[in-house]
Amino acid sequence: MNTDSASRSWLAALRVYLEPRVVRLLLLGFSSGLPLLLTLGTLSFWLREAGVDRTTIGFLSWIALAYGFKWAWAPLVDRLRLPWLTRRFGRRRGWLLAAQLGVVAGLTGMAFSDPATHLERLVAFALLTAFASATQDIAIDAFRIESAPPALQGAMAAAYQAGYRLAVILASAGALGIAARFDPSDLSYEHTPWTIAYLVMAGFMGVGMVTVLFSAEPQVAISRETLEREARVSARMHAGGRLPRWLADLLAWGYSAVVSPFLDFLLRYRWQALLILALIATYRISDVVMGVMANPFYVDMGYTKDEVAAVSKVYGVVMTIVGAAIGGVLNLRFGVMRILFLGAVLSAATNLLFAWLSTQGHNLPALILAISADNLSAGIASAAFVAYLSGLTNVAYSATQYALFSSVMLLLPKFLAGFSGLAVDRFGYETFFVGTALIGLPVLLLVWLAARTEARRRAAFADSAPQSKER
Repeated sequence: MNTDSASRSWLAALRVYLEPRVVRLLLLGFSSGLPLLLTLGTLSFWLREAGVDRTTIGFLSWIALAYGFKWAWAPLVDRLRLPWLTRRFGRRRGWLLAAQLGVVAGLTGMAFSDPATHLERLVAFALLTAFASATQDIAIDAFRIESAPPALQGAMAAAYQAGYRLAVILASAGALGIAARFDPSDLSYEHTPWTIAYLVMAGFMGVGMVTVLFSAEPQVAISRETLEREARVSARMHAGGRLPRWLADLLAWGYSAVVSPFLDFLLRYRWQALLILALIATYRISDVVMGVMANPFYVDMGYTKDEVAAVSKVYGVVMTIVGAAIGGVLNLRFGVMRILFLGAVLSAATNLLFAWLSTQGHNLPALILAISADNLSAGIASAAFVAYLSGLTNVAYSATQYALFSSVMLLLPKFLAGFSGLAVDRFGYETFFVGTALIGLPVLLLVWLAARTEARRRAAFADSAPQSKER
């Protein structure tokens, strides 16, 4: 009887993935994941094949800094109405469609720009793609948070990650595979195969656009506390008629949209906010700095597009999903902070496998081993990190605060990654990979400090709870 009840409860829990709202997040996750590697890893493979030097490829990784600065315009996505689109589709869906159209335009422009002859034009369209993709991510986060109650958020986040990872496979292995099929020879560079590959990728953005068109605009109930706070600020701005009405309205809007989310975070965590931001800014530093040179490394070691597609882009992503599943279980069993520490250790340590791989020549089994360990550890670290960031967010400002956290997460690593090609040219791949492992060591200290301060904060809260009841 107990076994039957347990089975029914598991089945009931699994049915949540058939909820229309959850399925929509699977498809939107696909739309979100598609552009990322087309402006990073896949693009770097294309650039290297076209004869672009490694130093330039390293600097061009700064295109991804658009994702690191998305906090700067996240308040606009939260509050600004778009002409016609907002009126016709609503605030969230209007911004989603605008961003998706921007991604399609950017990928199409990239498709018709040959880096061998028009590198500047390709970079311009890649920047457009990255900016539009980052805007889409902001809008999807807000759409997800507002489309379902807290009880459904875990399932929606899981569905989003699954769709995202499937898109990563398509944008990496799929794009490389399409380019390989239309490439007459691996011995010489041709632009046409990459044109076809990027046009196909632009077409797949239709998945997200159709999903938005057939979705309902989220209905949000703003809390009384938030409304009252914004009303007080607006009243102060308009008091006595000291400011022109348009300026008072603009300042009140700016406070509620821009100042409040950041002020809320600082007031809740005070001095600990600096420690938290330092941890967020460095947690992925080993993976990101190393990752920019991964595809050029594969090319220079003699691996073909088909080998990279099969091992790194398909098998590797599957291993990441497995790692994330393991990380989720470990988080429940041992707590987020312990697995956050484990993920930091593994992320740094597995980079040493690539240092070893650089000494092996063209060795497919060795490549499989290195990528298996690296992606498995990345999945474990990612599961813990997403859980940690989610716990920091105030639901009143979820979109803007999550944009802040995810932007800070990428800024420093992406900046340092710009020098990765220079480092490889000067020191070689083996020393470079060892260096990327070493720069991850300070993260361990930050995780330990953050865990201690969080434990003290929880203990102080627990001690104060009985006193509050007595009053």
